[in-house]
Amino acid sequence: MSETIEIPPRSGTAFVVEAGQAFTVIDPQGTQVSDMVAYSRDDVREVMSNGRTFDYEETIHLTTGNRLWSNRSNVMLEIEEDSLGQHDYLLTPCSEDTFRHFYPDKPVHRGCMGNLAEALAPYGIERDAIPTAFNVFMNVPVDGGSGRLSVDPPASQPGEAVRFRAHMDLVVGLTACSAYASNGGSFKPIHYRIEG
Repeated sequence: MSETIEIPPRSGTAFVVEAGQAFTVIDPQGTQVSDMVAYSRDDVREVMSNGRTFDYEETIHLTTGNRLWSNRSNVMLEIEEDSLGQHDYLLTPCSEDTFRHFYPDKPVHRGCMGNLAEALAPYGIERDAIPTAFNVFMNVPVDGGSGRLSVDPPASQPGEAVRFRAHMDLVVGLTACSAYASNGGSFKPIHYRIEG
């Protein structure tokens, strides 16, 4: 059994996953989002792309069986198991600017962008190279008529999990999201484990 590692509330981490390995992202307490980004370990300029993914998968509702593609049109990850089936791949990681824009009455926090930038720096990945994240468990309804977005509390219950299988050697960044609306107004940990 692989070790389960905790990402504390409002923080982030980065780790290497080899081609063929899987990793599972777990919401241990429920109602908590995790921003995920991935880069080719061989060349970190190759990065996951929501645009390529929407194009090739022909849906914005990504779940079991869907693949996440890179900016070079290569498959990076496949979703093997997904207990919730509700995630977001439209919105960028929250940042200091996010807090100033949406939460002017709250303390400014560096958000997932700042947490990812710090975690990815040892791998030679700069802040400006952080793409739109795959926001695990995030609930972003899209109005089919107007196209208007909203951010609602996640529907994830305690123990909800998503397992991803790597199709190439990857550097993965993962957070326990810091934004109020994304997490229903509270902040909890995220767990993950890397599997063979």
